Amino acid sequence: MSIKITGTGSYIPLFIKKNEDFLKVNFLNSDGSKFNLSNEVIVRKFKSITGIEERRYAKDHLNTSDIAFFAAEKAIADAKINQEKIDYIIVAHNFGDIKKGTIQSDMLPSLASRVKFNLGIKNPECVCYDLIFGCPGWIEGVIQANSFIKSGIAKTCLVIGAETLSRTFDLNDRDSMIYADGAGATIIESKENEIDCGILSHKSCTYTDKEAYYLFFGESYNNESKDSTRFIKMHGRKVYEFAIVHVPKALKECLELSNESIKNVKKVFLHQANEKMDEAIVDRFYKLYNMETPKNVLPMSINKLGNSSVATIPTLLDLVKNFKLKDHSLKKGDVILFGSVGAGMNINAITYKV
Repeated sequence: MSIKITGTGSYIPLFIKKNEDFLKVNFLNSDGSKFNLSNEVIVRKFKSITGIEERRYAKDHLNTSDIAFFAAEKAIADAKINQEKIDYIIVAHNFGDIKKGTIQSDMLPSLASRVKFNLGIKNPECVCYDLIFGCPGWIEGVIQANSFIKSGIAKTCLVIGAETLSRTFDLNDRDSMIYADGAGATIIESKENEIDCGILSHKSCTYTDKEAYYLFFGESYNNESKDSTRFIKMHGRKVYEFAIVHVPKALKECLELSNESIKNVKKVFLHQANEKMDEAIVDRFYKLYNMETPKNVLPMSINKLGNSSVATIPTLLDLVKNFKLKDHSLKKGDVILFGSVGAGMNINAITYKV
């Protein structure tokens, strides 16, 4: 038996927010002071570091659970399954539904239950729950689905990563340019007659010493604001330094658990957080094997889609699988790696054979 991703689907919002749309924003330092640099310089440096040219925002009437549902519909259709046979629906997110113009997160009922409701699934034995695991949430959901199927309590799981980060950031914070909205969904199934493919190994870690609050909720950088709203905040340099050390090690440990050779790895799907960071991670991963990074091993979507947290990897997978990302494709027998890092601080990885 193998446990495979048999269907993928994604929802990429239609509204495009370009870098130049931030040129008139009043960016401030964390102490509320103004930058000595012009916004033109700030935006240019941001592009050179992150690789982001534009990002996507959901339309005002759509919430995280809505776009999760859209992606789920596509994954179910792609897998050609009877949705009433789904045993688990796992929705990875971090902020719940935040209606446009409000500051309150809504997770009652769970987003997974909302997705099931919108799909019209009647089977009460289709169990729904949400997963809060930072940006690595979708990978962790797939790992949990794998365990459910291995244990025999499930045969088919729907795992979704969805987020509307455009409703969580402080507009006076430069990091506001990073965040985006999106959703990616996958069907995970057992295949009795297939062996030596699908999920081969996985690895997860949580670091909560000095790393626990590298991402956190904090007040606006605008000291003149009397608004008590708290926003997503990040110690970006610390996250970068943490990621480039620990993610390559996790990828290596995960690959070695699979007994596959590094030479067989065709693609490394990393969470789309920062272009330079992802490049550094994959370079350091290959250096652990005393190898140069192969050309075209690292598919990237961050330049056009931004960072949509838990949605980046399943969306990227869907794009590559459907030949929608230039110069990247997958074929049967390809060994690929998934890897992510995010709030917690959490890290995880999966070795997968197509």
